[in-house]
Parts: sequence; structure tokens; C-alpha cells
Amino acid sequence: MRRLKHRGPDWSGLYQHGDCFLAHQRLAIIDPASGDQPLYNEDKSIVVTVNGEIYNHEELRKRLPNHKFRTGSDCDVIAHLYEEYGENFVDMLDGMFSFVLLDTRDNSFIVARDAIGITSLYIGWSLDGSVWIASELKGLNDDCEHFESFPPGHLYSSKEGALKRWYNPTWFSEAIPSAPYDPLALRSAFETAVIKRLMTDVPFGVLLSGGLDSSLVASITARHLAGTKAAKQWGAQLHSFCVGLEGSPDLKAAKEVADYLGTVHHEFHFTVQDGIDAIEDVIYHIETYDVTTIRASTPMFLMSRKIKSLGVKMVISGEGSDEIFGGYLYFHKAPNKEEFHRETCRKIKALHQYDCLRANKSTSAWGLEARVPFLDKDFINVAMAIDPEFKLIKKDQGRIEKWVLRKAFDDEEHPYLPKHILYRQKEQFSDGVGYSWIDGLKSHAALHVTDKMMLNAARIFPHNTPNTKEAYYYRMIFERFFPQNSARNTVPGGPSVACSTATAVAWDAEWSKNLDPSGRAIFEVHQQAYDKQAAPVTSSIVPPEIIDNVPQMKVSTPGVAILS
Repeated sequence: MRRLKHRGPDWSGLYQHGDCFLAHQRLAIIDPASGDQPLYNEDKSIVVTVNGEIYNHEELRKRLPNHKFRTGSDCDVIAHLYEEYGENFVDMLDGMFSFVLLDTRDNSFIVARDAIGITSLYIGWSLDGSVWIASELKGLNDDCEHFESFPPGHLYSSKEGALKRWYNPTWFSEAIPSAPYDPLALRSAFETAVIKRLMTDVPFGVLLSGGLDSSLVASITARHLAGTKAAKQWGAQLHSFCVGLEGSPDLKAAKEVADYLGTVHHEFHFTVQDGIDAIEDVIYHIETYDVTTIRASTPMFLMSRKIKSLGVKMVISGEGSDEIFGGYLYFHKAPNKEEFHRETCRKIKALHQYDCLRANKSTSAWGLEARVPFLDKDFINVAMAIDPEFKLIKKDQGRIEKWVLRKAFDDEEHPYLPKHILYRQKEQFSDGVGYSWIDGLKSHAALHVTDKMMLNAARIFPHNTPNTKEAYYYRMIFERFFPQNSARNTVPGGPSVACSTATAVAWDAEWSKNLDPSGRAIFEVHQQAYDKQAAPVTSSIVPPEIIDNVPQMKVSTPGVAILS
């Protein structure tokens, strides 16, 4: 449990029934006084450990009139729903969650992960036949012969010994939708998604980069905070947080939005050297070697530490919008509405490997919870039902990326945001914190990784071979922490430009010559694009000395559980 204590510093819970163990590290957000885990039904025959939030728990309690709840925790409904509905209750949950449920009556268990994979979860198998479940790799990688990422929207049943999908929305088939664009319906769905995430018994705030997505989250939160239980406990003035290099685009835009909304704004600065010094800790916590994810996770990791030091335990963030609405700048080159829509589907399905992983683990590293209203199930259903013709970027008609979302909140009478913020060009988080952040990473890395090292990259790393020195550096650090074959297979690979999938790289023949994940790689679109004639700098850093070995644990888990 020690390896995952950072995720839940408020309580450590351990339960044993025969050869089954459930362990839990709690970050108390709802009912801090009595919601310690594991959670039980009335006679304690059903035992649950959960990481996450169930936003509709009060409604679900009303559907269980004959049940007595032990706590006020939002997750307390899970054991009782299982009693009433068996495994079929999971789709009734509205929230973000990973849980393990043990039925002591027959020693069976089920494991489930939320629809999109907002919370992290892994499953592993040991040589002794045991099954392990943990919120992070480090909770099971040393004890399992094979392990993998637990797929979002799935349930594992010990009785069947197999995974099955419980989340089956219409958009998942990638069929092209045809619903007309209704800006008021889209606006209402998103406001509802934000409002339900104001459920908290602890101090909270919003992450505010000054971009469209985080600014809308902040604006809606500021509008609806008064009158909520959270406002009565902690005050009606919203706190906002931003991070960046001195003079970065995000800091300037975020300050303007904060002043407009009247938030108590907290601005955190970091230097390129601060970021470089943190890279090793970042890779250990976020458990990936993906270049884009590490670039963006580092500022978020540094900011989360500062936020937690202020006594804040939950933040609301803007992840998911770019995947749903085609907000990345490479979507400018989508050949037609069909390809545009299919790419958004592919991006949403992969979120658990990228932005969800970053948001969850960068914050959890410091005992902070991140909530993401754009990934609300109901909101996704509304947004993904829109005919993608309305999402296409058409400069001649004044339609930039995410036009349908911008238009939905373009209210002249009661404006949500200043116009130039509402129509600010997309900045990837790793760019917006300051362009010199990525440039500094590359330059520093180029001083430490030789061309000779790169020549042998395919032999040293045959799987997902790093093609830049920066990627090579990250990979070396990752392999030192997580040397198992299973670990490297949990990280996605393949060519990408400006965060595209490998499939979308084919949209433009020039992209294959400049496979950089920064938004500035999209020439003639990004306002601060790289010089098209300049070859991208490849870079990386030689790994520092190997740190002390982490002691092994027999039983451990992150906010979830380990069963053996």
C-alpha cells in the first residue's frame, strides 16, 4: 500500500476474506468523516473498494428504499446496487470510477472501470494464479507475470474469467450521425455536466489555462456556485489556478479570464530547469514514455503540488473537448466529415492512454482529484450525435476549430467569456505553458544523447522504438522504473503529428516528414508554427543515477484494490 499512498493520504483500509485481499488508500472528498473504505452492504457480505465519484448517488439511493446505508459516501450505493441488480448495475452509475467488489457469499468478485477511463486501472496475473487489480502499475508490476491496462467501459467477472464491455453508446460504432446542430441543447448539456461536478465536501477550484475549454468550465462554475452545498461550506467565490513559464500565452489569457469572472486567481510559475528536474518523478508517477503526455504532465504535476499545499483537494478541468469536437489543429486537414467523425471517435477511445492518464496521475501524485465535465456520458452522447458537417473547420465561413462549442456559448445578452477568449486559437497544454518549454526540453536533451545512441535505438527498444532523442531519454527512465515487457506494452505508439492518431497522419503527405506532437507542427495553421524549412530538433537526456530501489509489497493498491 505504501507505493500508492500518494493517491489517498487520508485513510488506509485493508480487508481480508480467505485468500482475497482488498486494500484502499482514501482521498476523502465526499463525507470525509465516515466514508472510509472498504464499504459494505448491511450484513457485510458485499465488500467494495472504489476510486472515483458517483455524481448521481442521491438519485440511486432513492431507488433503494429498503436498504440502509452505513455512510454518506457517494460510493456507498455500489454494494447495494449489486445486491439488487447483480452485475448489470454498472451502467446506472454516472461518474468516474474504478472499483473492485467482492461477494463473500461465493467468493466471487467483479471489477469495473468508468466509460472513458478517467480513473486509471490495471489488471495483472501472478504465477500462483492470483488476479491483481491496482490503480497504478507500481501497485502490481513486481508481483505479476503479466499485466495490462484495464480497458475503459469494461467489467471483469471472476466467475467468467473474462472482460466484457458494459458501455455501448451509439457513437462507439463510428457510424456517421445526422442530428442537426442545436446550440442551446449543447450548452444545456455541458452546463449540467459542470454543475453535477460541484458535489464536494472539501475545498476545490478550477484549472484555468485561458483557453476555450478551461475558461468555459470556469465560467459555468462561477455562474452556478452560489447556492450549492460547496458554496455554503467554503464560500461562493471561485478559486482558479494556472501554471506557465514567465510571460507564457496561458498565464496572460488565464489572468484576463479570471479578472472577467472575478475568481480568486493563483498563478504559478516554473522554469525550464524546474521542469527538467521533475521529469524523473513525473515519469514514475504517470507511468508512460509518450512524449506528448510527459511534456504536458510536467507543468500539471508541478502545479498540482502547489494547489494541494493551499489545502485544495479537488479541481475541475477541461480535458476531452478537443477529442469530441476535433479541436486539435490537424483537424483543419480532415478530408471530409466522415473522416473527421471517425477520428474524433478514435481519439475519445484512446483518451485513457493520454489526457485522462495525465490528468488523473499528475494530480493524484499529490493527493488531488481532477474532474472532467467534457467527459460526462450524457454530454458525450449529445455532442457525438451532431452531424459532423457542423464540426468541420471552414475558414471561408469563419468556422475555426470547435466552432459548434464556441457558438453554443456565444451569448450576446449574458456573455460567458470575452469574445477573443471564446474564439482563441487552440493551444495544446504543453505549448500554452510557454513555447520555450518544449524547445528547452529538446535543446537540453540534444546535449546528452548522442547520434550513436540513436543509431541503435531499434535494437535497444524494438517495441515502440523512439525516433527522437527526447523520446529516447523518456524511454530509458521509464524502463528503469518499469522494466517488464507488460509495462512497455501499456504505452501506445505509432506516428503522430500534433496529437493525431496514426490513421490521420495520412491526411497530409507533409506530416510524415515532421512527426512532432506539438500543435506548432501544423504549418500554415498555428499562429506560432515552426519554420517549415527547419528540420525539427531531436533531443533527449542521459538518465541520471539510478535511484534507491523501491521495497516490494505483497499486497498494495492505489485507490482501488488488489485481489489475490
